Order: sequence, then structure tokens, then C-alpha cells
Amino acid sequence: MIYDLTPYRGRTIQLYFNSHEDGYSGLTFMYLDDVSITSGVGSPALQFVAVTPCRLVDTRQTGGPIQGGTSRDFPIPQESGCNIPTTAAAYSLNVSVVPSGPLGYLTMWPAGQNRPVVATLNSLDGRIKANAAIAPAGDQGAVSIYVTNDTDLIIDINGYFAAQGTGGLSLYPAMPCRAIDTRKIGNGQPFSGTLTPPVDVIDSACAPPTTAQAYVFNASVVPTGALGYLTLWPDGEQKPLVSTLNALDGSITNNMAIVPSTNGKVDAYASGITQLILDISSYFAP
Repeated sequence: MIYDLTPYRGRTIQLYFNSHEDGYSGLTFMYLDDVSITSGVGSPALQFVAVTPCRLVDTRQTGGPIQGGTSRDFPIPQESGCNIPTTAAAYSLNVSVVPSGPLGYLTMWPAGQNRPVVATLNSLDGRIKANAAIAPAGDQGAVSIYVTNDTDLIIDINGYFAAQGTGGLSLYPAMPCRAIDTRKIGNGQPFSGTLTPPVDVIDSACAPPTTAQAYVFNASVVPTGALGYLTLWPDGEQKPLVSTLNALDGSITNNMAIVPSTNGKVDAYASGITQLILDISSYFAP
């Protein structure tokens, strides 16, 4: 779903976490000068705090698959060693499923509230699939997950939203711009393993400001065969145990990714041979 908010340019727009009944969820905004995110009507706007991408949940390792037609709660601040504070009001997550067969849909919502009629992702063909999601925190900082069919679940986090004054970042929309397309670099050869050199976002044609501390990308892969996973992370840090997207069937695949950066660059790792395209649509800065 796309909302053209051009008539509101120059004004502060708040985006609320609300439900809709279409079964396929998504929100894209464009041409705004000032955007804030809030946890509900009448609540103060929240600021974003970027973290090194970190794996919160992997039911293949702990807990086992979620059975179809049931839900399970995941207290995000208590999961793994990602050090997410209890003051977080919402989370920026990458949710992946490893279903045992067709998965009608997965729904994520704040724990302690009624399950809404929405979908976070779908995998009707039973593929391993990922989708980025911003989820409000519920009781004890937890999120609830419901699945229509048996599946393992993986949740990675790249940041969270907290009250203003906690050292967080604001979102600055930008004209959508292609930061890298490996098909047009050198002789256009695909890569596997770690991309060298890293993606130099700040010196690309998009030229985001040096104050940017995290980028919002649409990450796309054009693999030559099965691609287990693609991982994006801040340049200068060790590759984290997270994934940005999966394309085991070798299809062109994309996903939104919020990637922190301290030097204007991001690293990319591909488990198979692929081309990589990163389009930037906004960034976070003080």
C-alpha cells in the first residue's frame, strides 16, 4: 500500500501502528520533510536506536517449531544476548520462516492484545521466506506470533524505538536512489562470500549526509542459482549471525533492510553466487 503524502510536505506526519484487514501488510511513504513514529494515538513520538544486527530467536535451536493454528510469545528484551532494553517501545525486526510445508500466513502483534486480522508474511509454496517488520512491544516487552501452519521461526533485530531524549535517531525520507548495482560495476560479475570492497553508500550517487547512522534499503538479489541467504551489516564489524533475505529457489528476491553504519559503508555476504542491488529510501540521523 502506498500513500503519497506530498500535500503534507513540510509538516510533521506521525505513523501509527494500526491494523488492516487485507492479509498482506505493507506501508511505503514518500516525499516527507519530517516523520515521527508513535506507539498509538495521543502517545509521544519515538526515536530510533540502531543496534548491530543480532539474532533474537531461532526455534530450530530452542523451543522447536510453532504448531499451526497456535501462537507463542517472545519477550524480546529477554531473548538471546542482543541487550535490548526494557524501555524499548517497538522493534525493527527481520522475521524469517522455515515452514514444513505451505504456510498461509504469519501474524505478529504486541503480546497481551487481541490478535489482529493482519499478516506479517506469507509462504504458500513452503519456501524459507523473510520480511522486515516494525512491531510494538507488548506485555513484558514481548511480541506474539501466530502461524496458520507448522513452521520454525527466526527473528533478527537491527534496532528499536524508544522515548525521545534517550539518544535516539530521527527518520529522514530521501528521494529513492540506487546506492549499488553490482551488475554495473566493473565487468558486471556476480559475487559470493563477502562483497569486496564494501558498499560505499555515502560516496554513491545517493550521497546521504555524513550524519546518517543507519540506512533504509530495499535489498534485491539476482542469483545465478540457489542462494541460502544474504546478510547486510555495518562495515568494520564482524559478520553477525543474521540474514536479510533468502532465495533458495534462485528467484529474484527483495526485502526491506535497516542497516546501521558508522563510516558510511555497509558490508554484504552472500552464501551463493548473486548480483546485489541496494536502493535507499531514507536514513536515520540525530
